[in-house]
Amino acid sequence: MSENQNLLAEQRRTLILDEVRRRGGVRVNELTRKLGVSDMTVRRDLDALARQGVLEKVHGGAVPVVEASTHEPGFEAKSGLELTAKEDIARAAAELVPPGAAIALSGGTTTFALAHRLLDVPDLTVVTNSVRVADVFHAAQRTSGSRQGAATVVLTGGVRTPSDSLVGPVADQAIAALHFDLLFLGVHGISVEAGLSTPNLAEAETNRRLVQSARRVIVVADHTKWGTVGLSSFASLEQVDTLVTDAGLPGTARTEVSEHLRRLVVAGGPEDDAQTADL
Repeated sequence: MSENQNLLAEQRRTLILDEVRRRGGVRVNELTRKLGVSDMTVRRDLDALARQGVLEKVHGGAVPVVEASTHEPGFEAKSGLELTAKEDIARAAAELVPPGAAIALSGGTTTFALAHRLLDVPDLTVVTNSVRVADVFHAAQRTSGSRQGAATVVLTGGVRTPSDSLVGPVADQAIAALHFDLLFLGVHGISVEAGLSTPNLAEAETNRRLVQSARRVIVVADHTKWGTVGLSSFASLEQVDTLVTDAGLPGTARTEVSEHLRRLVVAGGPEDDAQTADL
């Protein structure tokens, strides 16, 4: 990390969290030197990150929170994390959706951000097992009324998870009978060894059905998801056509991705444009 006194709070906190995860812990005095800010500013940033549950404060610094593979954060807990990255990813992912397509959106805060970007794409058919995603389209229709080209939304049934996804046999049966052009899939974790994973066993099965019903699978995941492994894997990297992520994904991870995926889209680069590589 380079010194910069003008970093926004969100940028500083992203840098701090990356450093904590990379090194396994940091000290306050190290962060003040690297970020070029005061001791008090760093401590406020650490307090904010600790409240979000993504690191643990210790005397003189902070260490990562080691989560069990079965731990599933709720939607609200995840919604405040990596906001800029999620918006960058949503903007880049929306450009992959042609008018009139039949698409599926899984649950998650990144697909929730994507849903807002799709409101102006005409004549979509949207299948989702996310209550939050469905609400985005329904709220838009209530506000603007019945308009030509508005999306048709199909919400699966099922049992609600902490992340407000609908899973289980009812959702699985509904999804198995459908076919869509594109699946936009949010994930709890992604790695070479475990592929795509989630801490929820029922959600893993529902995501498996989503993957099977899609012509193309597009994973939308910020860089913090790389290397995270949940209890249950539901797809390998070879089953993914495209990964849309943010510029925080390290170069080593990009190299690993290139060995398994067809396409990598890195959003929010230095020029604030999506950088696309066909692999």
